[in-house]
Amino acid sequence: MMDWVPIVFVTFKVLVLGTGMFFAIKWHYDQGKKGRKTVQRAVLRASGKVAVVFVLSLLGLGLATFAVTRMQGLDLTFP
Repeated sequence: MMDWVPIVFVTFKVLVLGTGMFFAIKWHYDQGKKGRKTVQRAVLRASGKVAVVFVLSLLGLGLATFAVTRMQGLDLTFP
């Protein structure tokens, strides 16, 4: 029974974070389009940079978590 719990939680986390990123980028894009006459290319480039930084931060946090749990002696291998 416990074998599927990490898979479900990781999938849920990826879906929630992906949806949140999509709507955050969309909201910033719409605000830039509505308010000032910003160039579409600059807004998309900025949102792409934010998305890349977020994914790299998420990857770094995952690796740091993995390293800390290894130092604590926890076993994180999938069966």
